Amino acid sequence: MNIRILIAAGSVALASPLVAPANAQEMFYGYNCSDGCSGHQAGYNWAQRNDITDESDCDGNSRSFNEGCQAYVDEQSTEPVQRYQPNDGNDDEDSGE
Repeated sequence: MNIRILIAAGSVALASPLVAPANAQEMFYGYNCSDGCSGHQAGYNWAQRNDITDESDCDGNSRSFNEGCQAYVDEQSTEPVQRYQPNDGNDDEDSGE
């Protein structure tokens, strides 16, 4: 009986890598990356340190570095969200009436 359990457990252990899904692709601000996204992070950090605001300045020798730089530029170009501020009754425009 114990041998059957051991054989069954061994079969499951051998088959599990075949059934398990592949590792999910790592992402960096929407860009696919590999090796822990270190190239993307380096490009992002470089753009941040150098206050890069134009995507054409992201022209290094590495695709991952350039994508990290572009991610920083994209992040900086998004317009800030205007938040609703309720009127508290103290409008300066109406105060002269």
